[in-house]
Amino acid sequence: MSGGIALAAPAKINLFLHVVGKRQNDPHRGYHQLESLAVFAQDEAACDSLLAEPADQLSLTIDGPFATALNSDAPNNLVLRAARALAEQAGIAPRAKLTLTKRLPVASGIGGGSADAAAALKALRRLWRLDLDDAALAAIGLRLGADIPVCLQNRPMLMQGIGDILQPVPALPACWLVLANPGVSLATKDVFAALGGRFGPSQPLSEAPASAADLAIQLRARRNDLEAPARFLAAEIDPVLAALRGQGGCLLARLSGSGATCFGLFGEARLAQIAAQSLARAHPAWWVAATAI
Repeated sequence: MSGGIALAAPAKINLFLHVVGKRQNDPHRGYHQLESLAVFAQDEAACDSLLAEPADQLSLTIDGPFATALNSDAPNNLVLRAARALAEQAGIAPRAKLTLTKRLPVASGIGGGSADAAAALKALRRLWRLDLDDAALAAIGLRLGADIPVCLQNRPMLMQGIGDILQPVPALPACWLVLANPGVSLATKDVFAALGGRFGPSQPLSEAPASAADLAIQLRARRNDLEAPARFLAAEIDPVLAALRGQGGCLLARLSGSGATCFGLFGEARLAQIAAQSLARAHPAWWVAATAI
């Protein structure tokens, strides 16, 4: 083993999310089929981070603003499950000291747990010097969670199927997001249950937007099918969307994933930073972060 490996685990934001059906007659029967444009944060404020160091046994320590929301000893902790699955695939004992700095709110629709697990898989592959390619990591990740394969990519992708089909997307323009969460956790399964089996049409992004404003136009022609059921379950989402839409320069405001984190799309970093500062002052109980994507 080598020295420690430190990796960022950026927030994953669903710029649109279409629920287009359910899988039938395969091992994933009953899983929802999705179509989503996923992008990733670049600024530290919207990223967790993971450090993997050599050790005689596997352990996980969690620090950061949202550390208390997770149990590092829980057997279902996704970072530990990823480490054990990778070691099992490689036929070795799982030995590493893992430190997760948790800056992203938990169960918030921005893929924090999946990003953490993806970072663990990549960091431990390097730490343990494993001869496993990206496809092998993605296969391990998909068994643990549908968002992990796209989080391993860590670049704009079109997600389809149950997260197992990933396609590159047309080049996106420079743009910035302001992320805001009202301090509400939403379980994805509850949001899908509230959707009630209503499906929508496929509308993948096929043309490269010329600007952030053009991207907003294309996104408005698409949707997040989970926004309405999430708002039904958590009334706190509506004031967040309204506050984002009220910020100068906000081109679009929408829920990410199953919520309750919402995003505002901006064409200038300065305007995004001003909006984030304004929201944080007006709503000190909210989690707010500005980031490039």
